[in-house]
Amino acid sequence: MTKYLISFDGEAMMFREHHYDWVVRDAPAVIGEAKTAGVYIFSGGIDGDVGPVLVAVDGTVAEGAHLGHKVRNGGYSVLDLSSREATLEWVGMIAVACRWAQENR
Repeated sequence: MTKYLISFDGEAMMFREHHYDWVVRDAPAVIGEAKTAGVYIFSGGIDGDVGPVLVAVDGTVAEGAHLGHKVRNGGYSVLDLSSREATLEWVGMIAVACRWAQENR
């Protein structure tokens, strides 16, 4: 089994307002399915109001992300799955539930 990251960029997520109630219902339901299937590791979101900081090996703290990296705030799920094909099935279910494309790593 391999752990896969499924995510979306919160700033880019735009769906029709009338879909909101469906997303609120369907997104937790698909995570519930992952838990029942025994593949769920973690899911959550990143607060867009909290900016990133870099902590160097000497403990120095600097505001911002790695040079050239876009700050990503959004939702994340980590699932433990047997194959890339299985992962793409789960990514598809999450995309449908969230009404938004998902990135898989």
